[in-house]
Amino acid sequence: MYVLVVNAGSSSLKYQLMDTNTETVLAKGLCERIGIDGSIEHKNADGDKIVRDIPMPNHSVAIQIVVDTLTDPEIGCISDMSQIEAVGHRAAHGGNYFSDNVYIEGDVMERFELCREIAPLHTGPHIMGIEGCTSVMPNVPQVIVFDTVFHKTMPDYAYTYALPYEMYEKYSIRRYGFHGTSHNYVANEMAKVLGKPIGETKIITCHIGNGSSITAVKGGKCIDTSMGFTPLAGVEMGTRCGDIDPAVVTYIMNKEGYTADEMSNFMNKKSGLLGVSGISSDSRDIEAAVKEGNYRATLAANILGYGIKKYIGSYVAAMNGVDAIVFTAGMGENNSEMRERVCKDMEFFGIELDTQANAKTYKPQGPMEISKPGSKVKVYVIPTNEELMIARETEKIVSARA
Repeated sequence: MYVLVVNAGSSSLKYQLMDTNTETVLAKGLCERIGIDGSIEHKNADGDKIVRDIPMPNHSVAIQIVVDTLTDPEIGCISDMSQIEAVGHRAAHGGNYFSDNVYIEGDVMERFELCREIAPLHTGPHIMGIEGCTSVMPNVPQVIVFDTVFHKTMPDYAYTYALPYEMYEKYSIRRYGFHGTSHNYVANEMAKVLGKPIGETKIITCHIGNGSSITAVKGGKCIDTSMGFTPLAGVEMGTRCGDIDPAVVTYIMNKEGYTADEMSNFMNKKSGLLGVSGISSDSRDIEAAVKEGNYRATLAANILGYGIKKYIGSYVAAMNGVDAIVFTAGMGENNSEMRERVCKDMEFFGIELDTQANAKTYKPQGPMEISKPGSKVKVYVIPTNEELMIARETEKIVSARA
């Protein structure tokens, strides 16, 4: 099945056209500056890339440009739009309204609209992407794949906050977790490496990027994850503070005179690596400053490494052991210094890092072991592939209705 995978942002739209029979990418690209002026960067399977400035007043026009590019006689990869058999949309938050990924029909969009309240920065753009596809390809089946669905297997004591219970009943305030598609993918890839059925494994997956989350995957199911009601919780991130004493929020608001929205922006956009280092939210800039002896950059890097280490330790306890630790996403796949900080002094848990293997600077194309041959717990770097997971799920849901 030819599946178009769409990840829509407020002014951007990433896409991949995948053949699920061979699990190959036929083409991929990025539309940017939607609603401003517009441009598209498109790359075919053979690596040929084109960049064009094209007016994109809205997401519908952007989708039309994507389809026109995919079917272009010179740079396209399909002859006709009818070859696109389904569209799979990534969605960050399904709230309590969706316990599974869904075929778009009936009241699905009405329920998805309700997710705006808990994830306004993501849900609005996702809806625009869906509406754009509906406008351009009205008869093509569409599926929503939620980042939160993988985490729905958490036990109640892991997802429930110690607030008055009516807050959960009235507002569905609970731990949801994010990056679920990525955690699901790398956990399954790690099980293949271990040579075990996924149901017999205990794996801790570390999705470390500008946004980061750690997940305990026992028997192929999430039992706990570091992000919470929103993607603000957990470890330090590029511009997000991660876990802090909740009283700090009201204390700073009172001292600085911040409104609720201003405080949210402070924690989401001005904190994390950027806030601590005062240099950058990009780990490459942080690591360069660490090498120069910059104290605040070193502090920021150590906060992140220590935070991930603590989550790994707690999840080993929660699962009564662990078979493997997996690092993935931008920093997880590329920042060897961060991985070393995390895995250092973890021999008690059976984690022994091979520093030479870990120091390799190239981005792995597949699973790469960075633990010593005799390490009781395997440590791997596995490139994530959320688009492939979305395509697989889309095919499964659409095929079940055929």
